[in-house]
Amino acid sequence: MKLIIASNNAHKLVEIKAILGGYFGEILSLREAGIEHETVEDGDTFLANALKKAREIAALSGCCALADDSGLCVDALGGAPGIYSARFSGVHGDDAANRRVLLEKMRGVTDRGAHFTCAIALVRPDGSEVTAEGKFYGQIGTEERGRNGFGYDSLFYVPEYGMTNAEMTSEQKNAVSHRALALKALVEKLERGE
Repeated sequence: MKLIIASNNAHKLVEIKAILGGYFGEILSLREAGIEHETVEDGDTFLANALKKAREIAALSGCCALADDSGLCVDALGGAPGIYSARFSGVHGDDAANRRVLLEKMRGVTDRGAHFTCAIALVRPDGSEVTAEGKFYGQIGTEERGRNGFGYDSLFYVPEYGMTNAEMTSEQKNAVSHRALALKALVEKLERGE
């Protein structure tokens, strides 16, 4: 069975293939499947956006489709930036600007608890759907640390490791990340026959 990932992110594809490879004969990115499509992510939750992307790609391809949506939720900011994580600064995908805005909003704040959330949706050609969610807890640092990763990784401090996401190796991060946790929860559901 073929699975189309509603993304062209190479890092995401490697992680998904490693976890779901035993369940699908072939796992392809949008580009590898010859699909050029951009979903308008206008849902009000991570799950709504993931489902919308997966449903559109399943309908376009006639194959199983998997999509995720994820972001950073900061306790002291009422869960913000949340679904707006990629455009927190007002410019989509400007990671450095997003981190600057977050640091500014967190100046003087003592409650620095936060978590990354990832919602994953698998939609089959018959319309059946399986969803899962993963959360990765930590704290917002007061300054950037580390050079690995992207997005908010250099500000997301993980007390159990004593370092930020950007200071972890890819292997360390992938073992405990919100996406890895969501994918593992999805695998458990697939193994139960959902």
